[in-house]
Amino acid sequence: MELKDKIIVVTGGASGIGKATAQVLAAQGATVHIGDLDSEGAERAANECEGAKAFATALDLAKPDSVKAFAQQVLAQHGRVDGLVNAAGFDKVGPFIKNDPELWERLVAVNLLGAMRLTQLVLPSMIAANAGKIVNIASDAGRVGSMGETAYAATKGGLIAFTKSLAREMARHQINVNVVCPGPTDTPLFNTQASEGLREALISAIPFRRLGQPEDVAQAVRYLVGPHSNYVTGQVLSVSGGLTMVG
Repeated sequence: MELKDKIIVVTGGASGIGKATAQVLAAQGATVHIGDLDSEGAERAANECEGAKAFATALDLAKPDSVKAFAQQVLAQHGRVDGLVNAAGFDKVGPFIKNDPELWERLVAVNLLGAMRLTQLVLPSMIAANAGKIVNIASDAGRVGSMGETAYAATKGGLIAFTKSLAREMARHQINVNVVCPGPTDTPLFNTQASEGLREALISAIPFRRLGQPEDVAQAVRYLVGPHSNYVTGQVLSVSGGLTMVG
């Protein structure tokens, strides 16, 4: 198993892409520690992981104190962090002109600042080990834009830029930092936002003629936290079934 003895943190692991990622990494031997606002869902997800130990701790990425407490719990329990997957995030579809500025603030707090804060708190462990893998889950909305998701796209674009810049800073410490950008993916979040008409339109537009599944994204994350990506850093990997074929 390629991730045996690795300690990997996955945020947003109670459902969707985060949950699939936790399951895929655990199946490869990793000890997975899930953080999620839905603490009961995180516990259920940890119990469903097979092949290794899995743990869950409540995490509210919008609150700096919660992020700090989560990082302290993980480091106290495991002693180090070998991999971090910032998969948590949320969206609310609607015209930008009608957005409530409070929505912008929460999107930035959760999707961007939450990931930045947690990353900063676990980095000393990786620097001390002169090794580590960080994978941020952004979105193709952050690469090419998306109607009705302007503020969301801004946060994901910021996460892409954060990834690239951090990769340059951390290369001297042999820490890989990459970003995965899912396209339309069949998750609980997607299903609460998309009408049946939009769903069918997207399927028609995707060259593979289907929505992405959470495991499609999870397998990309597995590659980037695993040993086969040791010379890959600062890269953006789109997992969209060919929907967004841009450089």
